[in-house]
Amino acid sequence: MAYLNPSEPPEGFLEENRSPAGHIPNFVTMFAARPAVYEAWKQLNGAIKASMDLRRYELATLAAATALKSSYCCLAHGQVLAEKFLTPDEVAALVHDPSDDPVDRAVMSFARKIAVAAHTITESDVDTLRAQGLSDEDILDVALAAAARCFFSKTLDATGTTPDPAYNSLPAALRTALTVGRPIDA
Repeated sequence: MAYLNPSEPPEGFLEENRSPAGHIPNFVTMFAARPAVYEAWKQLNGAIKASMDLRRYELATLAAATALKSSYCCLAHGQVLAEKFLTPDEVAALVHDPSDDPVDRAVMSFARKIAVAAHTITESDVDTLRAQGLSDEDILDVALAAAARCFFSKTLDATGTTPDPAYNSLPAALRTALTVGRPIDA
């Protein structure tokens, strides 16, 4: 589950953060030692998502998580994409192949570059997104989504937090494609 064994969580913390599917995610158990940080994360991530189209948010997040080799985040956001926007095969393909859609391709490329080497972003990278019709606010949203994913993904990986066993219920090809780093918890 994780390398760390956090102290007993505050009363009600685990129940308050139960997933919609009914289980307590491994990351919630890990953050139980720092509930104020987890609440701040939820507020930050919620604010970023609120300003973005959900599909674009999920694509940018998946791209950043893939670049970071974060299985947990790839599985979570790939699952959302497969349930709401794309087929499981289309999501699986995004892990290794750029999207056929030029806007999606530009967004994902930008998010990956932020996750791996944000210091190398140039005005040309931003202009590529503008050329695809993104406003400066849209571009900022992609940057915020990718940068926030770095915090969350790196925290999970640094603590050895593995993806929840519930991800084993994803279609095999999707599950395999999205498991880019740590394996799913047994």
